[in-house]
This record gives sequence, C-alpha cells and structure tokens, in this order.
Amino acid sequence: MDPFIHESSYIDSNVQIGKDTKVWHFSHIHSGAKIGGNCSIGQNVNISNNVLIGTGVKIQNNVSVYEGVELEDYVFCGPSMVFTNDLTPRSKYPKGKEGYKQTLVKYGASIGANATIVCGNVIGKWAMVASGAVVTKHVLDHALMAGIPAKKIGWVCECGNVLKKDLSCLECKREYKISENGLIEL
Repeated sequence: MDPFIHESSYIDSNVQIGKDTKVWHFSHIHSGAKIGGNCSIGQNVNISNNVLIGTGVKIQNNVSVYEGVELEDYVFCGPSMVFTNDLTPRSKYPKGKEGYKQTLVKYGASIGANATIVCGNVIGKWAMVASGAVVTKHVLDHALMAGIPAKKIGWVCECGNVLKKDLSCLECKREYKISENGLIEL
C-alpha cells in the first residue's frame, strides 16, 4: 500500500517514503530524507534534510529529527523527545551541516517522552531511554538509561521488560550475557 500523507503535511521534493508509512497532521519532511516502510510519523514532526529512517519506526508527536541523526529499524521516539546536532550552536556563527555531530539510534531502541539525546552519541540496540532523561554519552545495547545526565540503571530485554539480576526476562524467558557493547542474547 502507498504511504498515507495527511493533507496538512508538507513533503519536499527528493524524499523517499516507504510503503504503508503514515505521515500525520502538520508534519514536514525535508529534501533528501529517506523513510522506510511501515513507519508512523506523528503530528507536528519535522524530519530534516538527508535524514535516514529505517523500517517500522514510530516517531510520536512534536519530534524534530535533525540532519545528522539516523534511526535504524524499529526505533521508537516518544512524544516531544529532542535530538540535537550541534554541540556549540551560535546564531551569529552557523557551522552548517559540516559542523553537525552524527547521532545513531540502533535497531529496536526506544526513547521516552521529553528525553534529550545530545548529538555525537550512539544509542545501542534495544536500549531504552527513560522519559525526561538527558543522554550525554554512548548507550550500550539493552541498557536502561534514566536521569540527568542519564546513567545506566539496569538492563532491558528485547521485549521491553526490565531484566532480573541474572539477566533473564520473567516475561519472555530470554537470557543474556554481558559483552563489550552491552548485552547479547544467549
């Protein structure tokens, strides 16, 4: 099925939007953006130039995905969460895209409502960032991050549940072990 674009949204030229993706009210997708299939782009979402968004991504209302941010498949961005792309912005001295710091949100990661992701960081696979957290450093795979600045307070399963101390999930019964990038499933 073709993508659904609400009539109040604006799509620039040279944009790719995958099948079954829905773009809701008052959103703007800028030139060069590539969005995979089966995504949901909420109300009042801004997707800047050349942003890459994978398959099955859900971006809730009032989120701006700035140039330099990449979202892999099945990423969840909660309402009003924030990405940045410049560590030292000045209105009088704009750096342009050459000065943007890259941010990568890996497969299956979730970012809660009103969280802030400071640019130049990687959010690991299946990681979960709590609502209101401020991420200032790289996040390990499956890490549960909370606070200002965000700190690892636990580990989460692929299914989204907090893991027990032995790194097993009560809900889906997956088991994990620690690796250099976070957790890997046994």
